[in-house]
Amino acid sequence: MKARHIDHVNLRIPEDGADDAREFYGEALGFGIEDALWAAGEKPFFDVRLSATAVIHLWPTDEFERPTKTNYDHVAVVVEESVQAIEAELADAGVEVEKTLDSPLGATGEAGAVYVRDPFGYRVELKARV
Repeated sequence: MKARHIDHVNLRIPEDGADDAREFYGEALGFGIEDALWAAGEKPFFDVRLSATAVIHLWPTDEFERPTKTNYDHVAVVVEESVQAIEAELADAGVEVEKTLDSPLGATGEAGAVYVRDPFGYRVELKARV
């Protein structure tokens, strides 16, 4: 097999967490929210559209358990902006930066990254493009 990229990641969120997800992923981070089928009861999750080829499925459920480890339960997203631009956008959106690293290794190589937490405790790594 020859993998090309990650298609999607599934994350459970609290049953009443959809509004918080829209605010964080849609408004603060600026990703697209695709929730029409979920709102119509046609599927059990809605999507955060990262790019034309990648989404995060968010599953509202009463079985949600907040992540307890720091190195697990996270998603890394390569973005076009520099670390400085990412930090500025997050500050403007009122999103607290957990930490910044100069060159963590990822699938696309080493590049700067900014780490934040979503409202549900998941770490989101916003990685500058290599």
